[in-house]
Amino acid sequence: MKMTFRWYGLNDSIPLSYIRQIPGMTGVVTAVYDVPPGKEWSRASIAELKSACDKAGLSMEVIESVPVHEDIKLGRGNRDEYIEAYKTNIRRLSEAGVKVICYNFMPVFDWVRTVLDKRNDDGSYSLAYREEDIKKLDPNHLSLPGWDESYSSEELGALLDAYKSVDRNKLFENYVYFLERIIPVCEECGVKMAVHPDDPPWDLFGLPRIVSCEEDLDKLFAAVPSVANGLTLCTGSLGAGRPDLVRLAEKYASQGRIHFAHLRNIGFSGQRDFAETAHLSACGSLDMYAIVKALVKGGFDGYVRPDHGRNIWGESGKPGYGLYDRALGAAYLNGLFEAAEKEKNSK
Repeated sequence: MKMTFRWYGLNDSIPLSYIRQIPGMTGVVTAVYDVPPGKEWSRASIAELKSACDKAGLSMEVIESVPVHEDIKLGRGNRDEYIEAYKTNIRRLSEAGVKVICYNFMPVFDWVRTVLDKRNDDGSYSLAYREEDIKKLDPNHLSLPGWDESYSSEELGALLDAYKSVDRNKLFENYVYFLERIIPVCEECGVKMAVHPDDPPWDLFGLPRIVSCEEDLDKLFAAVPSVANGLTLCTGSLGAGRPDLVRLAEKYASQGRIHFAHLRNIGFSGQRDFAETAHLSACGSLDMYAIVKALVKGGFDGYVRPDHGRNIWGESGKPGYGLYDRALGAAYLNGLFEAAEKEKNSK
């Protein structure tokens, strides 16, 4: 297992020197953030990130993410142009030593929360989702925390209209079309694609979701069997659908499909209501130790990062991506992996 930390590039408020001090930290997960989806990343931009990581003594072997252009998801006539750019990015990242690309195939919104600053009983703040809040929204005039500046109302309206003709079957067909063209490049370059599950794992605002559950994943891996077509096991996103995460972790790890893991805990307050909690099992609804044991039992040896943390100790900034709680999460997860691996090796 290789412990990593999400880092938003040279403009991140958290310096690499701080990340390097977290015990057991081997690398960062980053991306080129100033290039729009569908465009090529320059070798210079990639090299600048890698140079900064190298100087800090951290690897840059995982990229999160290379966004998939909406026209690819929609299956529009110009999708091949964007797919060619995606192939170029895979090759250039491979040249820089990248081994895994985390990405998603969610229409329009690649995450949705209704609250970014839920105050918890201990005084910390976290991201939360309430189904009641979603039901109150007008799909024709959406206002979502974290997304209000991502699209103009006209752009969002046009996208939502475009997806009215795309159902789950059509979206999956477009997804396979995309993978069948990029996976050979991945195999050639030694790069593995790790799809992030839908967040949350159910349809929203009439938009289909197709990477939400075990059935979806089995269908995906059957359609494109190459092991370069793999999974980012996000316990928070996949777990929001209440599957048997322990069984799925072992199942897909034993298949060699889990190339990256986002490990975080969530606490349920309703069937589709949850808040993100501290990583400790006792703090939420997920048994993090059982999940880690299942990964180890299945032979997982890929990349891990502590996923969204709370804002604690007066820290402000990007919701879910403060330093302190994610550092605590990394330390906790390192302990779980050490215990699970020693237990396995002692048998």
